[in-house]
Amino acid sequence: MLLLGLIDRATADVDLIGVKDGSLYRPATEPPEPLLSAAADVAVAPGISGEWINSAPASLMELGLPLGWEERVEIRRYGALEIHLTSRFDQVCFKLYAATDRGPDDKHFHDLVQLAPTRQELLSAAAWTRTHDRSEGFRSVLVGCLDHFGVEASDVAP
Repeated sequence: MLLLGLIDRATADVDLIGVKDGSLYRPATEPPEPLLSAAADVAVAPGISGEWINSAPASLMELGLPLGWEERVEIRRYGALEIHLTSRFDQVCFKLYAATDRGPDDKHFHDLVQLAPTRQELLSAAAWTRTHDRSEGFRSVLVGCLDHFGVEASDVAP
C-alpha cells in the first residue's frame, strides 16, 4: 500500500502473496531464491529485520483472491526489479478481512479508514471476506466493523 501511495505510515515488512511464473501467478509460499537472496542483502541495513519479506499472506491466494484481481494488478519497475502490486480495491478487501479479525484499534482498521472505501466497495469486500469465513461469529464482527463506515447490517449478505 505504501508503494501505491495509499498510506503514509512506515511498515515493517512487505507482504508477498504470489509470484508470477510465466503467464500465471502462483502462491508465494516458497519465494524464489533470487528474491530471498536479495532480501537478505537488504536486511543488513540498520533497522531492517531479516524477516522483512512476509510470505504468510500467500495463503490468501490459496483461499481465493477477489474476482478480477489479476486485471487490476499495477506493475512497477525499479531497474531490473518488476513488482506486481495488488490494486486499491483489493487492498480494501484485504484490510476489511484483517480489520474484522483484529478490531478497530488495529493498524489494518486504520489503513482501511485511510483508503476511504465507498459503500459499494465495502459491500463487495464484505462479500469476498465471507468466502473465507462463513461463520455467523465472523459475520457478526464484520457487521460491527462495517457499522463504523455507516454500512447497515441488513446490507451484508447472511
